Amino acid sequence: MTDRVDNLAPVPRVALTRVEAAARLGMSLDSFERHVQPDVRLIRRGKLRLVPVSELERWCRDTAEGVLP
Repeated sequence: MTDRVDNLAPVPRVALTRVEAAARLGMSLDSFERHVQPDVRLIRRGKLRLVPVSELERWCRDTAEGVLP
């Protein structure tokens, strides 16, 4: 048995780079760093910074404004 990955189905990501997280929210990296990053927990490993998808979803829920009737 080999550890080949070329035949695997795509694996859902549980964390994104900051650039990917910004794109997923539809904003620039600069806006992400100023407005979102201070409010989310990051995974830090050396120079690598990953944003858990669950943190992005929490941030969206917490910052969304209610709709007026």
